[in-house]
Amino acid sequence: MAQIQPLDAAQLDSMREAFDADKSNRMAMNAVTAAGIDKVARNYDRARLLQRRFSILVDDGEATHQDRSGRCWLFSSLNVARFVAKRNMNLTEFEFSQNYAMYFDKLERINYFLQDIAALVREGESIDSRLFQHMLHDVMGDGGQWTMALNIYKKYGAVPKSLYPETESSKNTGEMNTQLRRLLHTAVAHMVAEPARIDEIVNETVQAGHRMLTIHLGEPPVEFDWEWTDKDGKFHRDGTITPQEFWKKYVGDANLEEYVCLVDDPREEHPKGKKIGIEHLNNVAGGDPTEYLNVPVQFMKDCVRTILDEQGIPVWFGADCHPMMDREDGAWAVDLFEYGKVYDVDFDMDKEQRVRFADSAMNHAMAFVGVDVEDDGKTTRRWRVENSWGTKIADKGYFTMSDQWFSQYVYEVAVPKAMLPEEYLKALDEAPIMLPAWDPMGALA
Repeated sequence: MAQIQPLDAAQLDSMREAFDADKSNRMAMNAVTAAGIDKVARNYDRARLLQRRFSILVDDGEATHQDRSGRCWLFSSLNVARFVAKRNMNLTEFEFSQNYAMYFDKLERINYFLQDIAALVREGESIDSRLFQHMLHDVMGDGGQWTMALNIYKKYGAVPKSLYPETESSKNTGEMNTQLRRLLHTAVAHMVAEPARIDEIVNETVQAGHRMLTIHLGEPPVEFDWEWTDKDGKFHRDGTITPQEFWKKYVGDANLEEYVCLVDDPREEHPKGKKIGIEHLNNVAGGDPTEYLNVPVQFMKDCVRTILDEQGIPVWFGADCHPMMDREDGAWAVDLFEYGKVYDVDFDMDKEQRVRFADSAMNHAMAFVGVDVEDDGKTTRRWRVENSWGTKIADKGYFTMSDQWFSQYVYEVAVPKAMLPEEYLKALDEAPIMLPAWDPMGALA
């Protein structure tokens, strides 16, 4: 290995002199140290010209709030489902319990992780291998995918939020996740030390995980009485109903279980029109595998626009939400901040390079609820997004995204399988290109 050279005094002196020789550097330093980089780099003209008007709009009610948790994928998928439920129950406002969905996701994920690790231990996988260490470090986070969410709803259904509300731990998951992670790490240590007891260790740990989740999140209902008054003042009563029956009755007609996930993997070695899978990525044993169909980003846009325009329901998607985001104003545009001009640096990576060199990956899930189309009826200009960060920011929780930003930072959308052309439907029947567990396409929202 080549010797790593230290910075020396001559280099430091040279850099200081170069910095001081350019008066714009001092102006940038004065501004950024006082106001912060985002306020200094914000492109005033771009910010004021990104309007909040849309030619196609879906009304999805008051924006939800995931608080201090990473449950965006559950919030956004349930925001799609609640739109269907509101329509079916003739309600203006309604919200599903995200706590209920998280409870069973984590319980199922405990079981999946333990059995997955147990198989590796039995196969003799080294505990120092990249895979083993990745799985240990990545366990018991809050993130997930559309397919993982639907695995939960198909098996456990859903309940109204009023009947299984948030708890301190559901709103702020950090400490609960730390304790669950410690439980699982302890179990793995015991598996490695006592391989003859692996099955016993798995069963004991699943029971302990159930106990811990119930202490933190409360005991979820097995059945409940449901009654409501619709927006026309008419009273309705279902009587006793299970969460599975509730989901099927009020969301089932949307056929969300038949949706497929489209992704834009920009790396040239992963061809468009082929299916991608991620090793060791799932939450429910026996559930649908986490797989995507790799397609051009324009096809993704066309599908989203068609769903909004013709079906009139929101569309779940995953993106890298951080670049070029004005959180308070609720805006995304590729030129919203001019960081390079402040630093005199060229940030010139394209989407493929950002994925390849760990600069970008999907990290947040939301729902498209509107789009603005040019008068030619073809060109999309901007998109309206329902976020899950509460109503005190943006346009009461709704964000505006430029079409160019969609191209650069949106990675995944969930759409009905029936929308796909024949060539893509055939690809769904083929074996996926399997990517390792640590691949950026396996990033969780």
